[in-house]
Amino acid sequence: MEAGATLIHIVDMDGARAGHPANLEALGRVASRVAVPLQVAGGMEGADNIRLAFAAGATRVVVSMAVADRPELLHECLEVAGDWLAVGLDPRPDRIAAYPWHRPAPPSLVDLAGELVDHGVRRLVLSHGGAVPDLGFLAGLARTIRVELFVAGGSVDLDAIKGLRDAAIAGIILGEPLLSGALDFAKALEAAA
Repeated sequence: MEAGATLIHIVDMDGARAGHPANLEALGRVASRVAVPLQVAGGMEGADNIRLAFAAGATRVVVSMAVADRPELLHECLEVAGDWLAVGLDPRPDRIAAYPWHRPAPPSLVDLAGELVDHGVRRLVLSHGGAVPDLGFLAGLARTIRVELFVAGGSVDLDAIKGLRDAAIAGIILGEPLLSGALDFAKALEAAA
């Protein structure tokens, strides 16, 4: 935070596996010690789960792409979180194709993003699982669909961060590169400016 972080992204891995927040006490301890917004993912699907996360100190929540196939659940989440809701998507075509959709054919990322925006979603977190993001595609998506795009994964050097900045990405989640020391946070902030 002292280095200039404007948001902290936290993933409750236990919560993701359990289907509900599992580390609310830890989230509360973090929230009591920092003065920046906390974006929390993992087990957030559902109004009650979101309320619990907000009560513990989350500022934003990220739900999985499973809500795209369940409009009633998406609306329930939006009703509680409003603009503070993001939907996490894995934009890799093979991952979207492999998801067990409840529709005749898997949607494209552009169609899926468009559907979510039509339902009222204002923020998407695109997780690349370590793969390098397709900057041209992301820039096109940012121009085509009115939504804040955040990218997680694949941003392992300053050139990648500059490329995401130039593609009009609203935010970059830099977990592993920062923790491993592969990226210097001050230089990453400078590259994103």
